[in-house]
Amino acid sequence: MACVSAAVYLLIMMSFIMLVPAYASMENRLQPGAAAPGDIIIGVIFPIHEAVEKTSSYSPQIQPCVKFLTRGLANILAMINAIETMNKSPILRDIGITLGYQIYDDCADTSRALMATAELTRQDDCSGGTNASIYQPITAVIGSWNSEMSIAIARQLTISMIPQIGLSTAVILSDKSRFPAFMRTLSNDRYQTAGMVRLLSDYGWNWVGMITTDGDYGRSSLNNFVTQATEKGICVAFKEVVPGNLNSQDTWSAIRRVARTILKNHKVKVIVSFAKPTHMLYLYKELRSELQKTGQPFESMRRIWVASDIWSTSNNVHGDLTLKDIGHVVGFNFKHGSLSSFNQYLSRLGDTGHDNKGYNYFLEELKTQLNASGDAGEAELVSKTIEEIRKHTYADTILSIEMAVSAIVQAVAAICQSRDCKAPGAVQPSEVLRALLMQPFWHTGKKYTFDDKGDINLCYDLSLWRTEKGIIHNHDIVAVYHIHNNSLTYTDHNTTKQLLDLKKIISKCSNSCVPGEFKKTADGQHTCCYECINCMENYYSNDTDMDQCLSCDPKTEWSPEGSSKCITKTLQFFSWQDSFAVVLLTLAALGILLVLLVSALFLQQRNTPIVRAAGGPLCQVILFSLVGSFISATLFVGKPNIFQCKARQVLFGLSYTLCVSCILVKSLKILFAFQGNPGLQEFLQRLYQPYVIIGVCVGLQVAICSCWLVLKSPFKNDIILPTTLLEECHEGSYVAYGLMLGYIAVLAFVCFICAYKGRKLPQKYNDARFITFSMLLYLIAWVVFIPVYVTTSGVYVPAIEMVVILISNYGILSCHFFPKCYVILFRKEQNTKSAFKEHVYAYSMKSTESGFVSDTSLTEQKSIDQPYNISSPPLSLPATEPQM
Repeated sequence: MACVSAAVYLLIMMSFIMLVPAYASMENRLQPGAAAPGDIIIGVIFPIHEAVEKTSSYSPQIQPCVKFLTRGLANILAMINAIETMNKSPILRDIGITLGYQIYDDCADTSRALMATAELTRQDDCSGGTNASIYQPITAVIGSWNSEMSIAIARQLTISMIPQIGLSTAVILSDKSRFPAFMRTLSNDRYQTAGMVRLLSDYGWNWVGMITTDGDYGRSSLNNFVTQATEKGICVAFKEVVPGNLNSQDTWSAIRRVARTILKNHKVKVIVSFAKPTHMLYLYKELRSELQKTGQPFESMRRIWVASDIWSTSNNVHGDLTLKDIGHVVGFNFKHGSLSSFNQYLSRLGDTGHDNKGYNYFLEELKTQLNASGDAGEAELVSKTIEEIRKHTYADTILSIEMAVSAIVQAVAAICQSRDCKAPGAVQPSEVLRALLMQPFWHTGKKYTFDDKGDINLCYDLSLWRTEKGIIHNHDIVAVYHIHNNSLTYTDHNTTKQLLDLKKIISKCSNSCVPGEFKKTADGQHTCCYECINCMENYYSNDTDMDQCLSCDPKTEWSPEGSSKCITKTLQFFSWQDSFAVVLLTLAALGILLVLLVSALFLQQRNTPIVRAAGGPLCQVILFSLVGSFISATLFVGKPNIFQCKARQVLFGLSYTLCVSCILVKSLKILFAFQGNPGLQEFLQRLYQPYVIIGVCVGLQVAICSCWLVLKSPFKNDIILPTTLLEECHEGSYVAYGLMLGYIAVLAFVCFICAYKGRKLPQKYNDARFITFSMLLYLIAWVVFIPVYVTTSGVYVPAIEMVVILISNYGILSCHFFPKCYVILFRKEQNTKSAFKEHVYAYSMKSTESGFVSDTSLTEQKSIDQPYNISSPPLSLPATEPQM
């Protein structure tokens, strides 16, 4: 069987050699490097070399390609295996057709890619002739790998609407208005850059560098990454673009510039790279060279390298450097597929040493390179070739290639179900394009569909390079980036923990601003380079790296400088628990108790001369009003409310007005009783109506308070202080408040004047001096109160008025009632009629000598039989027993 296979292979090779020269014909046309016949031809354009050797010749000739890419050969072998597998599958056997292919090398050069596209779409030799079998019309094109090449090819194929399934990830190719015939079996770069930004954001790296290769792919990736990174607050410290031509002198100058930029930006610990594998290899070499020149340790070049799919799984990037020198490499890769079918194909290829279905000059070129010495045997050379191909096999690329072949095959099968497709040109490319876009296809048991942009958006695998026994492994999948929800999930691989540990590495221009600080960026600087400034008072920041501080609610919150949170303002008021309030409340309660005791005592002794002389029933009215005044004082303590605010001032005003009105009646009675002018005394007798006077005086105060409550009543008010919230009662109208207090002061002043004039009346039963002193005490207290009240603020403002009220109340109690209680309790001998008559008689005799009392009054001998009665209508000394 081996001999038969070899014979068949030699026969096919001889026929193709007779028809087609290796790389160029006499017509100076580009020829496929690998081809196989079939009913349906698929064109393939892949880079098998890295560059085209530029010459100074101006003649239109094909330039030779240099820098052989073993990975490119592995890709076309995967393509050949996928096509041969499909030829054996029932889907094509049932319709009786086979697939052929023509594979061209674009040499990573746009001009070469356009030449290959022109050859695939030539129509002049398709009608017949010697080369008719070679130039059979193509149905679809797979390729290229490079974005710049894919864009150029797509523009040309769009003219004839030939479907193209590329392996390029350039975002621009998703624009169906410009590239309607382009599709791809992988995601576009917009999702890859989004995944990179997500990784940087999750790990807190906001100060990064970026390197890319010049061209459509590199520029598009750069723009997408910078746009998405900026939206997430990630700054790009430097953006370096390296020329795509590896043979250019500008490339080496750019590599040196990039290396120096990296070493200069020592704070940039993370670098995102969309460069070619060879560029990265040169960069690492240049970094080491720069460090050797400056004498710096190799650790200075250690970075976290976020690798794009173009080099994340490359095995020849690091050269002779280790990960200890390079740092950490986190690679973004397309979804991996199974390599079992391709490995079986390589095994068969190793057994036969050649491809039985067609010719493959690329494979022969690799053999020639591996046998540079020329002394390797055939078997050894084949084994070395297969082993080299396995080293450069990447599961993600293989999956994309196999999916592309499966999609084309199933589209062709759908078209050829009802007609014969064996004749050349029986299946038009536009039909295949329509079928590809309209119907799903299956691969390895999974269903796939091209979206409206011609993309199949799969997840990205994240790999973390690691070293084991001196060998770098770059295929460990440690996380998956999900396109649909922009999230990362981690696998249970033993290397995943190492990826998570990378969060400890800091790549920031400025240290993070802790809570309580905000970022202040200088003009012209990156937003990631800033100073950390403490938040001002009443502002806070509760997260790291906040752009501005947040304001606390000025009504209820505050914060000191550099605060990470707002503090609820302490609610302040004259509290029941305040020690000063406790003292004042105790005094108020004591006052009420004393008033009640005095009232009880006066009721018990109501028929005694001392009680009758003090005013009789009016004493109880005064004591009742003092109870109201003491109660009003207690309303100044506690958390204010509407009722409390309105009641406390009104209650005090009315009760104390009643008290002073009663004292005014007593003052007038004293003055009138000893008036020496008989005519005036008779006039005053007609005017003197005690209860009418009291009613009028209190009625005026009721009118003032009513207008106050109706027009602008007191209310609960919150005073916003820097760190506290003071609750108090606002008086509403200070004019009304002043009128109320002023009215009481006028009454008190009248009492004071009247009492002062009667200060020389009988001492033991005369209230004039006590009234004078109590009213004087009241006036002094309230005069002092006004400036203190106006100039004081804070929680103890209510206490000031409370103190004045207590002073006023105790003044009345002490001056008007305590002396009489003393006589009642301890000088009972003075609280008799005889003692009273004796005292009045003695005073009358003394007054006669001094001429103080009128002759009329002194001649009335009955006046000595009883004390004067304040509540009786007559103004002269009564001649009967007191009726109290």
